[in-house]
Amino acid sequence: MAPPMSAASFLAALKDEGLTVVEVGDWRHHNRNSKGAWGPVNGVMIHHTVTEGSSATVRICRDGHTDLPGPLCHGVITKDGRVHLVGYGRANHAGLGDDDVLRAVIAEKALPHDNEANTDGNSRFYGFECENLGDGEDPWPDAQLVAIEKAAAALCRHHGWTERSVIGHLEWQPGKVDPKGFTMAWLRGRVRDRLK
Repeated sequence: MAPPMSAASFLAALKDEGLTVVEVGDWRHHNRNSKGAWGPVNGVMIHHTVTEGSSATVRICRDGHTDLPGPLCHGVITKDGRVHLVGYGRANHAGLGDDDVLRAVIAEKALPHDNEANTDGNSRFYGFECENLGDGEDPWPDAQLVAIEKAAAALCRHHGWTERSVIGHLEWQPGKVDPKGFTMAWLRGRVRDRLK
């Protein structure tokens, strides 16, 4: 459990991990803080977008849509491996999830099966949306997978977290399937190795 890092520290951590970062508009002040708490933060959540085309994906994640205002994450990781920062603070990405999962993330233990949605995740997790159709067929280029790994590791490194602080949306909220196309166990293994 930790206070969220400053926007400047967030940007610096990503760059220090070797990522190419694109700053989109006034991302540092684009948030949903008026709707609830931002922090303490406990981990990093990975999503897929169910979109194609980097510019459209970034725009949707920044602006949101009628039913769900943006930002829909903090960073959008496009297929070329760039991280587009679209918001900072509370973002509409995690929604309600399982309090047992949150306790496991805080304790950095193996995750239980998510079977209820009773806890606000938007206040507790950094969120990265990753450009992919999420159909299990759309490829995940290596540059993108490396960027996902680096982004998660950067935040874990800053906060002193292990790879167990990195979860998928499908591990948090019943009914979610993202990210689809790789397993979170595989990604956590990559983050663990990078943190060494």
